[in-house]
Amino acid sequence: MIGSGTDRSVGLESGKPLGDTTDKAPGSREKILDVAEALFARRGYAGVGLREVAEGVGLGKSSLFHHFRGKGQLYFEVLGRVLGRIRDRLAPVLASGGDPARRLERWVEALVDAIAEHPSSARLLLRALVEDETPHDHREPEVLAAEGILQETLAGIRRLLREGVASGAFRPVSDAHTVQTLIGATVYHFASGELGEGVLGQPLLSAGSVALHKRELRELLRSGLVAAPRTPSCPPAASEDEAWRS
Repeated sequence: MIGSGTDRSVGLESGKPLGDTTDKAPGSREKILDVAEALFARRGYAGVGLREVAEGVGLGKSSLFHHFRGKGQLYFEVLGRVLGRIRDRLAPVLASGGDPARRLERWVEALVDAIAEHPSSARLLLRALVEDETPHDHREPEVLAAEGILQETLAGIRRLLREGVASGAFRPVSDAHTVQTLIGATVYHFASGELGEGVLGQPLLSAGSVALHKRELRELLRSGLVAAPRTPSCPPAASEDEAWRS
Protein backbone atom coordinates (compact mmCIF):
# COMPACT_ATOMS: atom_id res chain seq x y z
CA MET A 1 0.00 0.00 0.00
CA ILE A 2 1.22 3.51 -0.82
CA GLY A 3 2.02 5.46 2.30
CA SER A 4 1.82 2.45 4.60
CA GLY A 5 3.77 2.75 7.83
CA THR A 6 5.31 -0.66 7.24
CA ASP A 7 8.34 -0.61 4.98
CA ARG A 8 10.05 -3.95 4.65
CA SER A 9 12.66 -2.47 2.33
CA VAL A 10 14.20 -0.59 5.29
CA GLY A 11 15.12 -3.00 8.01
CA LEU A 12 15.82 -0.90 11.12
CA GLU A 13 13.52 -1.37 14.08
CA SER A 14 13.03 2.06 15.61
CA GLY A 15 14.77 2.47 18.96
CA LYS A 16 16.76 -0.75 18.74
CA PRO A 17 20.49 -0.13 19.26
CA LEU A 18 22.86 -1.73 16.81
CA GLY A 19 25.14 -2.68 19.66
CA ASP A 20 26.56 -1.47 22.94
CA THR A 21 28.90 1.34 22.02
CA THR A 22 30.05 4.78 23.08
CA ASP A 23 31.12 7.77 21.08
CA LYS A 24 34.76 6.78 21.60
CA ALA A 25 34.36 3.16 20.49
CA PRO A 26 35.89 2.14 17.15
CA GLY A 27 33.31 2.24 14.42
CA SER A 28 30.91 4.62 16.19
CA ARG A 29 30.78 6.91 13.17
CA GLU A 30 29.91 4.06 10.81
CA LYS A 31 27.19 2.85 13.17
CA ILE A 32 25.70 6.33 13.26
CA LEU A 33 25.69 6.38 9.46
CA ASP A 34 24.07 2.92 9.35
CA VAL A 35 21.23 3.96 11.68
CA ALA A 36 20.77 7.32 9.97
CA GLU A 37 20.63 5.69 6.53
CA ALA A 38 17.77 3.41 7.57
CA LEU A 39 15.87 6.25 9.26
CA PHE A 40 16.30 8.77 6.44
CA ALA A 41 15.24 6.11 3.95
CA ARG A 42 12.11 5.33 5.94
CA ARG A 43 10.99 8.85 6.88
CA GLY A 44 12.95 11.34 4.80
CA TYR A 45 15.10 14.22 5.99
CA ALA A 46 12.33 16.17 7.73
CA GLY A 47 10.96 13.12 9.54
CA VAL A 48 14.15 12.20 11.41
CA GLY A 49 15.58 13.86 14.53
CA LEU A 50 19.11 13.58 15.85
CA ARG A 51 17.84 12.26 19.18
CA GLU A 52 16.25 9.31 17.39
CA VAL A 53 19.49 8.60 15.54
CA ALA A 54 21.47 8.75 18.78
CA GLU A 55 19.04 6.39 20.53
CA GLY A 56 19.26 3.97 17.63
CA VAL A 57 23.03 3.73 18.12
CA GLY A 58 22.94 3.77 21.92
CA LEU A 59 24.44 7.26 22.35
CA GLY A 60 23.33 10.50 23.87
CA LYS A 61 22.31 13.20 21.40
CA SER A 62 25.23 15.41 22.36
CA SER A 63 27.65 12.61 21.45
CA LEU A 64 26.63 12.89 17.79
CA PHE A 65 28.26 16.30 17.64
CA HIS A 66 31.65 14.67 18.17
CA HIS A 67 31.18 13.23 14.67
CA PHE A 68 28.82 15.58 12.77
CA ARG A 69 28.09 19.32 12.85
CA GLY A 70 24.36 18.70 12.55
CA LYS A 71 21.62 16.87 10.71
CA GLY A 72 22.46 18.40 7.34
CA GLN A 73 26.00 17.07 7.38
CA LEU A 74 24.84 13.69 8.62
CA TYR A 75 22.27 13.42 5.82
CA PHE A 76 24.70 14.25 3.02
CA GLU A 77 27.38 11.99 4.48
CA VAL A 78 24.81 9.18 4.39
CA LEU A 79 23.81 10.06 0.82
CA GLY A 80 27.44 10.28 -0.29
CA ARG A 81 28.21 6.90 1.24
CA VAL A 82 25.30 5.29 -0.63
CA LEU A 83 26.32 6.90 -3.92
CA GLY A 84 29.95 5.91 -3.32
CA ARG A 85 29.01 2.26 -2.84
CA ILE A 86 27.15 2.31 -6.13
CA ARG A 87 29.92 4.12 -8.00
CA ASP A 88 32.52 1.64 -6.74
CA ARG A 89 30.48 -1.24 -8.18
CA LEU A 90 29.87 0.46 -11.54
CA ALA A 91 33.24 2.06 -12.29
CA PRO A 92 35.13 -1.21 -13.01
CA VAL A 93 32.44 -2.23 -15.50
CA LEU A 94 32.77 1.03 -17.41
CA ALA A 95 36.55 0.77 -17.40
CA SER A 96 36.65 -2.83 -18.62
CA GLY A 97 36.38 -2.08 -22.34
CA GLY A 98 34.88 -4.33 -24.95
CA ASP A 99 31.47 -4.55 -26.55
CA PRO A 100 29.23 -1.64 -25.41
CA ALA A 101 26.10 -3.80 -25.32
CA ARG A 102 27.69 -6.38 -23.03
CA ARG A 103 29.18 -3.67 -20.83
CA LEU A 104 25.79 -2.02 -20.48
CA GLU A 105 24.21 -5.30 -19.41
CA ARG A 106 26.95 -5.80 -16.81
CA TRP A 107 26.53 -2.19 -15.66
CA VAL A 108 22.80 -2.70 -15.09
CA GLU A 109 23.42 -6.00 -13.28
CA ALA A 110 26.02 -4.33 -11.04
CA LEU A 111 23.59 -1.50 -10.28
CA VAL A 112 20.87 -3.97 -9.33
CA ASP A 113 23.30 -5.84 -7.06
CA ALA A 114 24.56 -2.64 -5.42
CA ILE A 115 21.02 -1.54 -4.60
CA ALA A 116 19.67 -4.96 -3.60
CA GLU A 117 22.56 -5.61 -1.19
CA HIS A 118 21.64 -2.50 0.83
CA PRO A 119 17.84 -2.44 1.16
CA SER A 120 17.64 1.18 2.34
CA SER A 121 19.59 2.57 -0.64
CA ALA A 122 16.77 2.75 -3.17
CA ARG A 123 14.26 4.42 -0.85
CA LEU A 124 16.89 6.94 0.30
CA LEU A 125 17.83 7.81 -3.29
CA LEU A 126 14.22 8.14 -4.39
CA ARG A 127 13.47 10.48 -1.48
CA ALA A 128 16.55 12.54 -2.32
CA LEU A 129 15.24 12.99 -5.86
CA VAL A 130 11.71 14.13 -4.98
CA GLU A 131 11.71 15.71 -1.51
CA ASP A 132 12.10 19.46 -1.05
CA GLU A 133 12.92 19.55 2.67
CA THR A 134 16.59 18.62 2.38
CA PRO A 135 19.12 21.45 2.82
CA HIS A 136 20.89 22.63 -0.32
CA ASP A 137 23.95 24.55 0.84
CA HIS A 138 26.25 23.71 -2.06
CA ARG A 139 29.24 25.20 -0.26
CA GLU A 140 29.44 22.42 2.29
CA PRO A 141 32.07 19.76 1.47
CA GLU A 142 29.78 16.78 2.07
CA VAL A 143 27.21 18.25 -0.34
CA LEU A 144 29.88 18.82 -2.99
CA ALA A 145 31.22 15.30 -2.45
CA ALA A 146 27.81 13.64 -2.86
CA GLU A 147 26.97 15.69 -5.95
CA GLY A 148 30.40 14.96 -7.42
CA ILE A 149 29.91 11.20 -7.06
CA LEU A 150 26.46 11.42 -8.63
CA GLN A 151 27.67 13.46 -11.60
CA GLU A 152 30.65 11.13 -12.11
CA THR A 153 28.34 8.11 -12.17
CA LEU A 154 25.86 9.69 -14.58
CA ALA A 155 28.62 10.93 -16.88
CA GLY A 156 30.11 7.44 -17.07
CA ILE A 157 26.93 5.71 -18.20
CA ARG A 158 26.12 8.50 -20.65
CA ARG A 159 29.56 8.10 -22.25
CA LEU A 160 28.94 4.39 -22.64
CA LEU A 161 25.58 5.00 -24.30
CA ARG A 162 27.08 7.54 -26.70
CA GLU A 163 29.91 5.14 -27.49
CA GLY A 164 27.40 2.41 -28.30
CA VAL A 165 25.41 4.68 -30.59
CA ALA A 166 28.56 5.92 -32.36
CA SER A 167 29.80 2.37 -32.93
CA GLY A 168 26.44 1.15 -34.23
CA ALA A 169 25.95 -1.22 -31.30
CA PHE A 170 22.89 0.75 -30.11
CA ARG A 171 20.14 2.32 -32.13
CA PRO A 172 20.19 6.14 -32.07
CA VAL A 173 18.79 7.14 -28.69
CA SER A 174 18.90 10.06 -26.31
CA ASP A 175 21.48 9.10 -23.70
CA ALA A 176 19.80 11.45 -21.20
CA HIS A 177 16.36 9.86 -21.57
CA THR A 178 17.83 6.36 -21.53
CA VAL A 179 19.62 7.09 -18.25
CA GLN A 180 16.34 8.35 -16.77
CA THR A 181 14.67 5.10 -17.84
CA LEU A 182 17.42 2.99 -16.25
CA ILE A 183 17.17 4.94 -12.99
CA GLY A 184 13.44 4.36 -12.89
CA ALA A 185 13.82 0.66 -13.67
CA THR A 186 16.26 0.15 -10.80
CA VAL A 187 15.88 2.77 -8.08
CA TYR A 188 12.08 2.96 -8.21
CA HIS A 189 11.76 -0.81 -8.52
CA PHE A 190 13.57 -1.51 -5.25
CA ALA A 191 12.03 1.49 -3.48
CA SER A 192 8.46 0.45 -4.28
CA GLY A 193 7.97 -1.51 -1.04
CA GLU A 194 4.60 -3.16 -0.52
CA LEU A 195 3.23 -1.83 -3.81
CA GLY A 196 6.04 -3.50 -5.74
CA GLU A 197 5.71 -6.73 -3.81
CA GLY A 198 1.98 -6.75 -4.49
CA VAL A 199 2.58 -6.36 -8.21
CA LEU A 200 5.31 -9.00 -8.29
CA GLY A 201 3.62 -11.40 -5.91
CA GLN A 202 6.90 -12.01 -4.10
CA PRO A 203 9.43 -10.12 -1.96
CA LEU A 204 11.40 -7.52 -3.92
CA LEU A 205 14.71 -8.59 -2.39
CA SER A 206 14.42 -12.36 -2.58
CA ALA A 207 17.20 -13.99 -4.58
CA GLY A 208 14.71 -15.20 -7.18
CA SER A 209 13.10 -11.79 -7.58
CA VAL A 210 16.45 -10.02 -7.99
CA ALA A 211 17.65 -12.58 -10.55
CA LEU A 212 14.38 -12.28 -12.49
CA HIS A 213 14.60 -8.49 -12.52
CA LYS A 214 18.13 -8.70 -13.94
CA ARG A 215 16.92 -11.03 -16.68
CA GLU A 216 13.99 -8.78 -17.56
CA LEU A 217 16.28 -5.75 -17.77
CA ARG A 218 18.71 -7.64 -20.03
CA GLU A 219 15.88 -8.59 -22.36
CA LEU A 220 14.56 -5.02 -22.32
CA LEU A 221 17.97 -3.70 -23.34
CA ARG A 222 18.43 -6.31 -26.06
CA SER A 223 15.03 -5.73 -27.60
CA GLY A 224 14.75 -1.98 -27.09
CA LEU A 225 18.27 -0.56 -27.35
CA VAL A 226 20.63 -2.88 -29.18
CA ALA A 227 20.68 -2.15 -32.89
CA ALA A 228 19.26 -4.93 -35.09
CA PRO A 229 21.71 -6.13 -37.76
CA ARG A 230 20.79 -5.03 -41.24
CA THR A 231 20.49 -7.55 -44.04
CA PRO A 232 21.05 -6.80 -47.74
CA SER A 233 17.43 -7.66 -48.51
CA CYS A 234 16.11 -5.07 -46.04
CA PRO A 235 17.08 -1.56 -47.16
CA PRO A 236 16.96 1.20 -44.55
CA ALA A 237 13.51 2.57 -43.91
CA ALA A 238 12.81 6.02 -45.28
CA SER A 239 13.03 8.82 -42.78
CA GLU A 240 9.87 10.65 -41.76
CA ASP A 241 10.89 13.61 -43.95
CA GLU A 242 11.44 11.37 -46.98
CA ALA A 243 8.12 9.59 -46.42
CA TRP A 244 6.32 12.95 -46.19
CA ARG A 245 7.91 14.21 -49.43
CA SER A 246 6.84 11.08 -51.29
